[in-house]
Amino acid sequence: MERLNIEEAGRTCQKVISQVKKVIVGKEPVLEKVMLAVLANSHILFEDYPGLAKTLLAKSFAMSMGCGFSRIQFTPDLLPADITGTYVFNVRSGEFELRKGPVFTNILLADEINRAPPKTQAALLEAMQEKQTTLDGKTHLLDNPFIVVATQNPIEYEGVYPLPEAQLDRFLVKLQLGYPARTEEVEIMHRRMLRGQEDVALDPVTDLRTILDLQQTVEGIHVDDDVMGYIADIVQATRSQRQIDVGASPRGSLAIFKLSRARAVFHGRDYVIPDDVKEVVASALVHRLIMKAESWVKGTSASQVLEEILRTIPVPRVKT
Repeated sequence: MERLNIEEAGRTCQKVISQVKKVIVGKEPVLEKVMLAVLANSHILFEDYPGLAKTLLAKSFAMSMGCGFSRIQFTPDLLPADITGTYVFNVRSGEFELRKGPVFTNILLADEINRAPPKTQAALLEAMQEKQTTLDGKTHLLDNPFIVVATQNPIEYEGVYPLPEAQLDRFLVKLQLGYPARTEEVEIMHRRMLRGQEDVALDPVTDLRTILDLQQTVEGIHVDDDVMGYIADIVQATRSQRQIDVGASPRGSLAIFKLSRARAVFHGRDYVIPDDVKEVVASALVHRLIMKAESWVKGTSASQVLEEILRTIPVPRVKT
């Protein structure tokens, strides 16, 4: 892998977004954050209502980047082997052969991940954290990049298994698409009519090697000491905020750090500015905070508390 010229890296990111926007109408801020997670080679959790194109978005990114794509529909009877794969006896050869599961891909869509029991959800933990899976005592490395895009429905509470905090923490960002505006909804129907079919096909505008080079480019982005202090101040403030029961861990600081560097690349800069930090804080921390019971009763959300924290933390001046 090699680091790309920063302007070239920014242009490549914009090309991917432009290609995805041929299918996804509007939602530019969400598309940018998905691209940032890709640059950070990390995982994405969508918590939103059904029918808002979460699956289509994941598939569109995979097609636009020339990446492998697999989808798992999580159900109560799903087994860990249905995710990782298993060894199957081959009668002809007289040996057990590995039949790889859908986890052996680049972008894995874990659809309605909270419908499967914890034992099955845990099958993804090793893959998400270590980029490998263990079958019958043998360790198998996963493809690189490997990114899980998980979805869950926020309005269903029966027959579901909420993700434990340890697994939520593995997701770099938590995002919502939200309902489209009226003009966007009309445009969705218009594009469907012109397409003449349900399936969507996008040509890749880059390839796996370039995506890996983009991820390596992120590692060369400079972060000033004052900006790192700014990130630490924000995360530490979540641990003393009166509305929050449990604040973010150092993994939250690292999430903001990674996303800020990725955003710098996305915008063609080789250094991070405070605006990069402010733009990614909510997506990086909202799922890492445990709110106090009285906060839920009052309707105070984690996003609102983070906005309040950002207003109170002094913004550093960074020389460019």
